[in-house]
This record gives sequence, structure tokens and C-alpha cells, in this order.
Amino acid sequence: MTGLLFSMGVFAQQKQKDSTQLNQLDVVLVSAVRVTSKTPVSFSNLEKKDIAPRNLGQDIPVLMNYMPSVVTTSDAGNGMGYTGIRVRGSDATRVNVTINGIPYNDAESQGTFWVNMPDFASSVESLQLQRGVGTSTNGSGAFGASLNMLTDNFASKANGEISNSYGSFNSHKHTVKFSTGLLNDHFELAGRVSNLKSDGYVDRASSDLKSYFLQGTYINKTTLIKALAFGGTEKTYQSWNGIDGETLNSNRRFNSAGMFTDEEGNPRFYDNETDNYQQDHYQLHWSESFSDKWSSNLAFHYTKGKGFYENYKEDADMADYGLNSVGSVTTTDLVRQKWLDNDFYGTTFSVKYRDEKLNVILGGGWNKYEGDHFGKVIWARYASQSELGDHYYDDFSTKTDGNIFAKANYQLTEQLSFYGDLQYRNVRYKANSWETGLVDDTFNFFNPKAGLNFEIDQKNALYFSYARANREPNRTDYEGGNVKPEKLNDFELGWRYNSDTFQLSSNFYYMGYKDQLILTGTLDDVGNPIRSNSEKSYRLGFEADATIKISDKVILRPNFTLSSNKNVDLDVEGQNYGTKEIAYSPSVIAGNIIVVSPVENFHISLLQKYVGKQYMNNIELAAAKLADYFVNDLNVSFEIKPKSVFKSIMISGLVNNILDKKYISNGYMWDVYPYYYPQAGINFLAGLTLKF
Repeated sequence: MTGLLFSMGVFAQQKQKDSTQLNQLDVVLVSAVRVTSKTPVSFSNLEKKDIAPRNLGQDIPVLMNYMPSVVTTSDAGNGMGYTGIRVRGSDATRVNVTINGIPYNDAESQGTFWVNMPDFASSVESLQLQRGVGTSTNGSGAFGASLNMLTDNFASKANGEISNSYGSFNSHKHTVKFSTGLLNDHFELAGRVSNLKSDGYVDRASSDLKSYFLQGTYINKTTLIKALAFGGTEKTYQSWNGIDGETLNSNRRFNSAGMFTDEEGNPRFYDNETDNYQQDHYQLHWSESFSDKWSSNLAFHYTKGKGFYENYKEDADMADYGLNSVGSVTTTDLVRQKWLDNDFYGTTFSVKYRDEKLNVILGGGWNKYEGDHFGKVIWARYASQSELGDHYYDDFSTKTDGNIFAKANYQLTEQLSFYGDLQYRNVRYKANSWETGLVDDTFNFFNPKAGLNFEIDQKNALYFSYARANREPNRTDYEGGNVKPEKLNDFELGWRYNSDTFQLSSNFYYMGYKDQLILTGTLDDVGNPIRSNSEKSYRLGFEADATIKISDKVILRPNFTLSSNKNVDLDVEGQNYGTKEIAYSPSVIAGNIIVVSPVENFHISLLQKYVGKQYMNNIELAAAKLADYFVNDLNVSFEIKPKSVFKSIMISGLVNNILDKKYISNGYMWDVYPYYYPQAGINFLAGLTLKF
């Protein structure tokens, strides 16, 4: 029955190995960035078997929606295409993401764009979400959470998998996987290809997504070498404009992207108002187990990204695009492309020592980002002196990021253990653009962490921790000027309880910020969220999640977060607004999963999510309030295990928003005017997976 259950109760893993059912050498890949139940950090795990019944095409943030303190959203309204995640009110730029310990966040924007890796969930063995600062990791600092993912383990026996799903809005996913198994007991080759398409709930919010994953493995008793190549291409019709309140009431699926008026005064929509991007990742990992006490991991990585988004611009100022006026004509309709061509490469490393009382990890990484930004006009009604292929701007940026850390967990007594974690991080960012100006900033951050874990008895444990984090501004922050790095002190106090029928994880947290870069609720001209420094702010909250075994056939998994998220003495353009709520930070977030298994291998799950009211700016403007919402999904799966041909046949179905709730999960402010991202009403996905 556990095949469907979400591993959201942190302490539910205490009676399992710290990294469930993974090969000991494979664990070394992520041991430098993951924590266990003895670490005084708030975290949740999600395993492949938990993801599988709902892995029907929706993105990783949506699959994580029912984890504690998580809020997700979708531009297209149905969980495919562009999706986003917030944890404890912190947006995706604050969630540090690693894949096998390699940084994934975009170096400049610090965001994560899951649309660039469609169906990546099909190649994830497990993931761990650490809330708060968490443990030291590679890449940009965690200011709300860190998410680390481990890709597929190697398979000892040859196998294959074909998975297909179809659903509302002409959404469908086709996935093929294979593994050779271990050849000569040492070599394995495995791979996946996927194709996903959807029209989206929002008008024209279509997505055409393709991805691949290829892995070669060599293993013996002490050595694991993995070479990985994975990535994807996406073509997504833009739907990031949102809609105003009046349109929301009359036509909640309306999409203004690409709208223009032709020469005869007729409203039309440009058919290629799209985002186009290809991203390819290459990783090489060498894990070595020298003895029962010593092990190491060395990794090299390279990511290539290239793409553009295309817009129809009506009555554009010709001078803005390097075009001379044509007689008295100074404006023109045109189609532009804004390109990004970037390279990201580097190395990560760690050495681990472990005995009965002491667990020490020394590690770090060095990474470099090089990004070309340029724009092209591919059509203009009045082309002036332009030539095909001309650039109307050319910007270049580089960012280097190096860190070293030392972590130790020492068993002081039979019941009490101490955790210490020291990290030094050096960042240099250089950019030349009309948006950012000339930037050449260097940051040196020292991030100490410490905590205690006290096991009262076999069922109860208490922990306390303190963590310091520092974080540099991102590219968009520099557009506003006078930007400062952020500082955070994170205090966590938790209690974990574990028995055969009841597991509970609860914790209080206080996150005190200095110069936090808070979302203002507004967007720039290309849809990037604009942030500004808040001199003093905090997040104070209580989290709890549990696993309750009612019987062999019924299990509950509730969780909730109560919080207060405030800017103190908020100053906006010289006006003091006093203490106000931080934007996009609901004070109540709750989730619940009810799993009923009437017969073996047949599971029915009711998934529930409540998100309290929140504001889209920081001055609690009435028009900026997003209403609370409560959404219910129904997931059904049935697995058949034939005696021949197929090892497994899984039939699964997902009905999202079964009560057809008309809700909004995200939005922004354009001056004092709110714009919204409406989410789909009742919709479904159904899938068939064949394993052989």
C-alpha cells in the first residue's frame, strides 16, 4: 500500500534506511546535501513510488503541492508548461535546487524553470525538500527551502517501460524508458524519451515539450561512475500576462498575449507569441567507498542553454530597435526575438567520514556561468536600414560561484547529538546591459549552522538549530539600482514522534531577515518579478505533518502551517507603512491526503489543499488581496501483475479540482490594478503504464 503514499511525514522514514532502498554507493551522490532524521533540520522526502500514480504529465512543483508549507501555481492553469512553487512564502528564486548535488537554479535569475525539463519526474529516484535554510549546499543560498533530487538508480536486471496518458485540454504524455541491466555485473545503460503536449486551460496557453534522459553506469564493490546526459526542448505560447478583474468575471480563460490591431482595425492574435528554449545537461560522477568509514564523490557538469521568446509589438518606437525613422514615420509594428545563449559548468566534490559517533563531510564546488543576451527584429512594417540578422542589443554577463563547507554530526551521549555546519561562499557577478547597467560585484559570505538533536526515547525526539544565510541579488534586482545582498537568521525548534500507527513531525521556526529582497507584486516588461530590499522583516510559524494509520486499508496524511510574515517599518518611496504582511505569504497553508485501499494494489486517494488569503503587494492594498481557496483532487490507481509478457500494468486516473472551484493561485499588481492567473476547474488525466 505504501506505493501510493506520500512521504510527507518526516519521521515516517526513521524506521527505514536514511535513503530508502538506494544502493549504498548511489547515496554518496547526494549525501553531501541531504539530511537524515538525526539532523536538526525540517525536511520531507518524496520517493519514486509516491510520485508514480500522479505522474501523468504535470510538472514537479505540482507533484509536490501536498507537501508542508508548499504553494504551487501554473500559468496555463492546468499544471503543464510554466509552473511555480513557493515554500513558507518564499518564491522559487529562494528555493535552492540541486540534481545529484549539481546546482540547477539559473545563475542570473536564480529561478528554476521546470518547463525546460519536461517529464523529469519520470527520471527522479527520490527528492528531499528542506524547509528554511537547511544544510549547506551547492549553488545559490537557500532562503526559503532547498530541494535536492537524485536521478534514477541503476537497475540490476534489464527492463522497459511504456507510459501514456491523456486528459483535458488535449493534454497528453508519452514516455518510453529502458535499462540494459548490469552487463557483466558492472555496466548499465538506461534512458528515457518523453513527448508532452497540452492546449492549456488558458486560451492559447499551449505547450509542446520534449525531453530525454540517458545514463551510463559502471559499478563494482567500491566504485560507482555515472555519466548522464539529459535535457529538453520547449515551445510554450506565452500566458504570463494574466487578466484583469473585469475580464476574470467575463472570460477567465482570456489571454491577451500576442493581441494586436491590424491595419483595418480588426483585433487579431499573433500566432507565434511563444517562448522557445533548449537546455542540455551533462554530468559525470565518480563515487568511491574506500572503507566502511571513508567515501568520496567527485563530479563535473556542463549545461548548455539557448533559446528566445518572440513578441509582436504594435507601434513600437523605431529608435528603441536601432531603426532610423522613415520620413515622418517614427513607429512601426514589428516582431522581435529576445535571445539567451548561455553556458554553465563546474565541479562539486565531497569526502565523507563516518563511525559510530562521528559523521563528517568536507565538500564544496566551483561553477561559472557565461550568458549572451541579444535581440533581433525578424519583421517590421517599416524595416528602415535594418538587415536580416541585425542585433538591436548585445549584452554579456558572467558569474562565478565557489564554496567550501564542513559538516559534522557528533553523538555526544546515547541520546544527544550535535550538528555543526560551516560554509564559505564567494560570488562574483559581472554584467553590461541597459537594464542592469555596468555591474561588477563580489560577495564573500560566511554561513554557520549548528543544532542539537535529543532522542527522548525510541518514539520521541526533540531538535533545535540555528542557521545563518547570505544571498546575492539577481539580475532583475540590479535593474532597480541601490540593491543590497540579503541576510537571514533561521531558528528551528522541532518534535518528532514515531510509532507503528502514528508519525508526527512538528516545528516552530523564526526567520529574521535583514534587507530581504521581497516581491513587490509588479513585473518588468518581460514578465520578471520585481523585488526591493526590506530593511527588516521576519517569518514566524508552526508546521506539522503526520501519518496516521487508521487501519490496514485507510491512512491519513494531514499537514498544516500557521505563520506570521511581516515587513517591519516598511518604507516605500519615502513613505513609512509600519508593519505589513509580506507579499505572497499566506498565514495558513494546509494539506491532507486520505488513502483508501479496498483490495491489494488498488488505491483511492483524496488530496486536499487549502491556501489562506494573501496579498500581491506589501502595503496590504485591498485590491491586491488574493482570496483563500480549497481544492480537492481524486487519484485512483490499480496495478495488475500478469504472469507473462508484462511485469506490471498500472492504470491510473486523476481528477483535479473535483468540486470545480473557480480559484486563483497567483497574480501581480500593475500600479494599483490587480492581474490574476486563474486555474482550471474540474479536469482529468488518465494513464496506462506497461512495465516489462
